[in-house]
Amino acid sequence: MVTINDIKLPPHNIEAEKGLLSWVLMDKNTLHIYSWDKIWIEDFYQKEHQKIYEAIMQLDDKTIDVVTLWNQLEKNGNLDFVWGLDYLYELSTYLLSTSACAEYSKIVKDKSILRQILKTSQNIIWNVYKQENTTNILESIEKSIFDLTQSQTGNNIRHISEIIWGRTKEYMEIVDNPEKINSKKVFSGYKKLDEMLSGFKPWELIILAARPSMGKTSFALNMVTNIALQQNKSTAIFSLEMSADSIVDRIIAEVAQIPMSKITKGDLTNEDFSKIWDAMNLLGDKNIYIDDKSAANIPLLKSKLRRLKVEKWELDLVIIDYLQLMNGTNFIWNRVQEISEISRWLKELARELELPIIALSQLSRAVEQRIDKKPYLSDLRESGAIEQDADSVIMLHREDYYDKDTDKKWSTDVCIRKNRNWEVWEIEVFFKASIMKFIDLEDRTDWTN
Repeated sequence: MVTINDIKLPPHNIEAEKGLLSWVLMDKNTLHIYSWDKIWIEDFYQKEHQKIYEAIMQLDDKTIDVVTLWNQLEKNGNLDFVWGLDYLYELSTYLLSTSACAEYSKIVKDKSILRQILKTSQNIIWNVYKQENTTNILESIEKSIFDLTQSQTGNNIRHISEIIWGRTKEYMEIVDNPEKINSKKVFSGYKKLDEMLSGFKPWELIILAARPSMGKTSFALNMVTNIALQQNKSTAIFSLEMSADSIVDRIIAEVAQIPMSKITKGDLTNEDFSKIWDAMNLLGDKNIYIDDKSAANIPLLKSKLRRLKVEKWELDLVIIDYLQLMNGTNFIWNRVQEISEISRWLKELARELELPIIALSQLSRAVEQRIDKKPYLSDLRESGAIEQDADSVIMLHREDYYDKDTDKKWSTDVCIRKNRNWEVWEIEVFFKASIMKFIDLEDRTDWTN
């Protein structure tokens, strides 16, 4: 048990502070990813580290390395205070990898908060011992707690004029550079779908739902290849059902246009090998990341995505296959509430990382019990708040799955059942089952299965 005699210094962690400063020296931009852990000068316990971090902030958009930092500290008259150039070189070589830096950031911030709590508590105790007016003491305590809370949450409430001014500048930039409006968006590669949704935008949660065998995983993987090959953007796939090898096989079959059955059976000709080799070379240079291990809960998923964005400094889209295989952190006795918690966390994660997240989802069996088999929002399995949290809900429906005699053979309806930015609609695409590829109808020339 910790006694009062054991408490000699306020909470701090010098090694985490050194790691954080070393991280910024390696790449200062990574610090801004953790906007929820925004580090201020006073968050450092060691005064020398405060001066070093202050100089880093003063460098702003300039190059940050030992030389520029040394020069800035010299301008500030603090170089000797921070133990000189030797200590700066020590910091620059402190880290071999940035993989743990997210944790360093959290440790530094947490210790700073604990010190502020300690200081506030000490002030409260001092005011109590002075035995002044009780009402004034209570008001002082209330204000102290409020100030402490405000310092951590920040002031996120803005007047409309501030927002308008910011938007005006963005509008003017778009007029001068029209391509900027799409620079942060990710496009599925399907013309009508992209037209209806205006692309996938940062902070959006998109639900892609269907009954089994409708092709939702194939549709998601097709979007991945379209995004990688046509837009050269990066995607992370978290698969809770299929192995990474199976996912890669599907992508190669699509890009090489080799029937998936030939790959699974190993029935490949020399011509097939040549096509596969070309596809591998094409895909090998693209930024597609695949995780088929242990991402079944939100905390672990958040940790992996944060690390990926820090280490690779690029991430434009996340795909999760699929929602119902994930676990939440609460409500384990109620699956509907648990799925609702997961969807809410995914939405918050999309906002936090400033990228779109596409989560695949199962539909309930209620679809099978209707004459009209087309899915609707109410068919989302264990839906809870999924339709509430999602910015867009896309549902796939194949009529030939239920009616073998239909004249819409291999046609798939892509049903936009929720669209925050425009109206809901249905579009039609063609599914080439042999290579598990969806294509726009106008691009179907001579495609058969």
